[in-house]
Amino acid sequence: MYRIAVLASGRGSNLQSLLDAIAGGSLPAEIVGVFSDRSKAQALQRARDAGIAARALSPKAFETRAAFDAALFAAIDTVAPDLIVCAGYMRLVDAQVVEAHRGRVINIHPSLLPAFKGLHTHQQALDAAAAEHGASVHFLTPELDGGPVIAQARVDVHAGDTAESLAARVLLREHPLLVETLRWFAAGRISLAEDGVQIDDEASDPLQLAANQRFA
Repeated sequence: MYRIAVLASGRGSNLQSLLDAIAGGSLPAEIVGVFSDRSKAQALQRARDAGIAARALSPKAFETRAAFDAALFAAIDTVAPDLIVCAGYMRLVDAQVVEAHRGRVINIHPSLLPAFKGLHTHQQALDAAAAEHGASVHFLTPELDGGPVIAQARVDVHAGDTAESLAARVLLREHPLLVETLRWFAAGRISLAEDGVQIDDEASDPLQLAANQRFA
């Protein structure tokens, strides 16, 4: 069975979407551990409620960010995941740790990368008068939200949208986007090559989530 570890800093809504997909039989995988930089993250409780090992490490307990990241990923490595999913994980990861796990760590970000990196992406989209917004799954690199994009889901920006209304509409697409992307990982169809993302061993533009929640 395909083994997934999840990193999360907050409420864990994307984690819950994975748990639901696994329980419903649409994602042939298992979550083997959930990890956080915040001991009170709701994601940890979601994991425990599902009988999954959950652990938090405090960055304040380490002298440097690099030391924290090395310890965190050493803990993750003990559960032997095939893939590490950053789902609402709010910290940059040390470059050496990223390189040691190259091609095995992905992140989901609420924008159509490379547009609107960082925080407050929905307000960024509104401030830029974007006609389209969405979410992206990408391979993790040391650059903030800068790794090769694997897949995207798009939503139209409506007249009168607020950051909150836009965020809610993106979230409805974000959850199935992550589930569908992981289905393809579990099937061995997605990999990272020197020149970017490969789908079925061929270079690929980002996959696009269709209205029926399958990649077009």
